[in-house]
Amino acid sequence: MIRRTFLRRTGIGSIALASLLRADQAGADQTAAGPGNLGGGALLSANHHPPRVRRVIHLCMAGGPSHLETFDYKPTLQKLDGKPMPKSVTEGQPIAQLQGRELKVLGPQHQFKASGESGLMISEVFPQISGLADQMCVINSLHTEQINHDPAHTFFNTGTAISGRPSMGSWVLYGLGSETENLPGFIVLTSEGGGQSQPISSRQWHSGFLPSRHQGVQMYSTGSPVHYVKNPNGVSDPLQRNVVDAVSKINSLRDGSLQDPEIATRLAAYEMAFRMQSSIPELTDMSDEPQHVIDAYGCTPGDGSFGSNCLQARRLAERGVRFIQLYHRGWDHHGGVKNGVATTAKLVDQGTAALVKDLQQRGMLEETLIVWGGEFGRTPMAQGSGRDHHIKGFSMWMAGGGIKGGMNYGQTDEFGYNAVEDKVHVRDFHATMLHLLGIDHMRLSYKFQGLDFRLTGVEPAKVIKPILA
Repeated sequence: MIRRTFLRRTGIGSIALASLLRADQAGADQTAAGPGNLGGGALLSANHHPPRVRRVIHLCMAGGPSHLETFDYKPTLQKLDGKPMPKSVTEGQPIAQLQGRELKVLGPQHQFKASGESGLMISEVFPQISGLADQMCVINSLHTEQINHDPAHTFFNTGTAISGRPSMGSWVLYGLGSETENLPGFIVLTSEGGGQSQPISSRQWHSGFLPSRHQGVQMYSTGSPVHYVKNPNGVSDPLQRNVVDAVSKINSLRDGSLQDPEIATRLAAYEMAFRMQSSIPELTDMSDEPQHVIDAYGCTPGDGSFGSNCLQARRLAERGVRFIQLYHRGWDHHGGVKNGVATTAKLVDQGTAALVKDLQQRGMLEETLIVWGGEFGRTPMAQGSGRDHHIKGFSMWMAGGGIKGGMNYGQTDEFGYNAVEDKVHVRDFHATMLHLLGIDHMRLSYKFQGLDFRLTGVEPAKVIKPILA
């Protein structure tokens, strides 16, 4: 008797699999204190501590927006424009494309102005976002570990450059579950324009080794929002219901013998797809939106723009989607950084501001965490008329529930090169995000290949408490 036949007939394989699944389930600490807003499919029976927000909207500026033309005001850099960059600052430091070249300072290409009552210094390229100054916490001391786009996106999304790890959205969905039965709990939309559009891989919202029901689902900004959801021609809803029921029964029989979590995921996927046949058309039908709301976003609904995606994000948030990512591909400015930043900023400025104001007017901002930023920043050294990739210090901002508004946190040196005060690692951001959702990042784990994995990994990570309201 061959080994495979022996395992199948004796049932030892199923017993071993069940044991492993129980171990995986036990890998996460479910001990909690206090009530929380937990949805279907949640691992945690209650939050680790009272949550400040229920959802996250991540506005991902793909390509690496220059902090020196957006949120990191460096007047000294302007005075040094065109002068050699001191070797003491750059020697031995990781540089993407400027290795071996003469390094000269490139001063800020746009003016900054004090905004709001708080007086936050924000670039003139953001006339709408600057109106949010008193709600924003700008972190100017972020740093990361990967200097090229795809690994840097992977690092920001998963906390590691190793492909195949779960994204932060998947971790959130794994821990808290979804608040909607008719839509996926983790949804991604993309737009592009204004500069070189770096490709974005779907692994940036993948579930990795977590059960695949936790992975993000990409919705398309134009055309059919979700592929293969509509019934084929000639297939009615009752007939489709019969097909789904029949397939579910067959999968259930298989699941009864194998107890494979991916079979349960497949069952849930069929049911979700069937429910989405009615929920998706209702979601994407913007005829119920007042014209003044559409005008505020500066878009034509469904036109594929970032503004349209922002409006869609608000509708997704209203319907209980837990984690929403909006990628705008267009921030890679190796040349022509002045015009490039201005052009790309114009494409995202109005939609971003409208989303925050819309959520606030609806009483939803206090339960939503807004995150705006890219995978890294840009060098203070010139690359012709542009800037190279930079990982040692750059900017992002956060707003919404639990965040102190009208403040800067951390700073870079006078060149905008190194984060020197209150440094924030990407893992610190992850820990803070989970904290605001009511999760202790040290207690959300998943056992895989004998190890307990966490979003924040094994390196030190801290909650950024000074920015919390």
